[in-house]
Amino acid sequence: MICRLSRYCLLPLALCLALGACVTPPPKTGNARAQWQPSPSFGVRKANYVILHHTSSSTLARALAALTSPVSDVSSHYLIGRDGHLLQLVDENQRAWHAGESYWGGLTDMNSASIGIELVNTGKEAFPPAQIDALLALLSDLRARYNIPRANFIGHADVAPGRKTDPSDFFPWRQLAMAGFGLWCEPPFELPPDNFNALFGLSVFGYDVRDPWKAVASFKLHFSPGGGKDMSQADRGMLYCLLQQVMTSGRQ
Repeated sequence: MICRLSRYCLLPLALCLALGACVTPPPKTGNARAQWQPSPSFGVRKANYVILHHTSSSTLARALAALTSPVSDVSSHYLIGRDGHLLQLVDENQRAWHAGESYWGGLTDMNSASIGIELVNTGKEAFPPAQIDALLALLSDLRARYNIPRANFIGHADVAPGRKTDPSDFFPWRQLAMAGFGLWCEPPFELPPDNFNALFGLSVFGYDVRDPWKAVASFKLHFSPGGGKDMSQADRGMLYCLLQQVMTSGRQ
């Protein structure tokens, strides 16, 4: 029997469409035992941090080969050459593999919360102005689109104390902070209270302090390069000032 376009034939089709039974459901990543009933209310995960790296490679080609190799299992969202040439390697909505084992402010999986940027640099050289100009332009765009707090522009060494040293003590953190990316304080520093605990302060700021010496070394690499191994009075003043900025501006 041929079904004519009557209300009796259209009713099953209407029910089919309403219940989603006649539409192939989209693939999902989740529990295999759960019934998949998709909701229209969702969004992509938003990055809230930017983590900066140096490649340790001498050329853009070598860095690109490492970051796109299926064998290396490492990647970043962006790669910037010495001349400022900008490459995007991973969609910003996807999780790039750039931070590895990491910790910052209680987060233990920074890859899932951040955008990774690699700069071609051996770690033993200054960063050319053209490269930093390209980086600043990229950071400005990311900040505008994701509303990333200025305190959340950090380095690989910050989130992996003792394991990583990039983007090296040549990186111009002060210049970035003056442009609104990251925190910085200028001397003379206000003296912290006598009961100020620097290790606790490092923890509050975000560092993993399970190994105090590694935490101090990473802090000094960022804020006091070449300033020795111990936490000096100037370092304590810098940390105290930075914590006040965090309290004022917030992280989120």
